[in-house]
Parts: sequence; C-alpha cells; structure tokens
Amino acid sequence: MKKIVRNILVVAVMLGTYTSYANKATSDLPTSYEVKKGNYISISDAQGKVIFSGETSYNGNITEFFDFSQLKDGVYTVEVTNAFEIEINSVEVKNHSVTFIDNAKAKFFKPVFRAEDSKIFISKLALDAKEMKVELYFEDDLFHSETIKGGKILNRVYQLDRSLSGDYTAIIRTNDRVYVEHFRI
Repeated sequence: MKKIVRNILVVAVMLGTYTSYANKATSDLPTSYEVKKGNYISISDAQGKVIFSGETSYNGNITEFFDFSQLKDGVYTVEVTNAFEIEINSVEVKNHSVTFIDNAKAKFFKPVFRAEDSKIFISKLALDAKEMKVELYFEDDLFHSETIKGGKILNRVYQLDRSLSGDYTAIIRTNDRVYVEHFRI
C-alpha cells in the first residue's frame, strides 16, 4: 500500500514538473501576438491592400481570432491598435503553415488628446519618434502649426480663446501617420 501511494506521489510530482515546464514555455511566447477585447486589427498583403480589419470581441491569441492558414502563400502585415499604441507584426504563410517573423516587429505610441475647458492637451510618448507636427483648426481654418521636437515625452498645452466657441480639429503627424481629433468648446 505504501508503495502504491509513493508511486502515485512520484507520478504527481512528475506531472506537476511537466506542467510547470509547459506553462513556462507558453509564458515565454511573445505577447505581441496576444490581442485584447476592443483592439482593432488590420491585416494587409504585400501590396498594402487591406484584406481584413475589425475589432476583437475577446482576449486571446491572434491566430484564434483570424485563420491565417486560409490565406495564399506570402508575407502579410498585421497591425494591432489599442488606445495608446500600434504594434506591427509580419506573418508568413507557406503551404497553409503560419510563421510569425520576429525580426519584423515594430511598436509605436499614438498621441493622446484631451480637451478641458478651453485648453487642449496633447501628449505622446516619443520612444519611437523624436518629433510630431501639430496643426490646430477652428471651423476648418488653420490657426496654429508647429513641429514639436524633444526627448522621450512630447507635450503641449494650448490655451484657446474662450470667446471662440465652436468646432476645433487637431491633426498630429508622427511616425508617418496622421491622427485627427475633433472637439468642441
């Protein structure tokens, strides 16, 4: 009886060890392939044509959200966008087999806008680009333009004329992208 209990204990310890190695291997996978509910995904082919775009409705691995193996052979670009950053990955499909290309990853941060009272706050974590061009419009007329250069964080606060209430637009150009924010004061 003692021998059976000891054997069961040995088997349990071995299974526990294998399980911990399996969990470790899973946790070592790159998190860049994980998506969260509300992320926006865009998949483009080698010519830049968007073949899929949509918002995720659950958390999980991107391959569970989109079946890459059904695509034609080639390299595809996957962009995962959340509130503050955009992550770009490359995927190669060959004979219905999918391979993520680790050395083709890029991540950059989006500017953050906030309008409060008659002030506009614009901030960007600039680990990926050292400048951003800001254009401010009132009722479709450009009234301010500047290029902000600096360190790791690019910040600006703009005080607007309280007597000019109406529709405003802020356009930010950085990382070869354009971000537009509409607001009203």
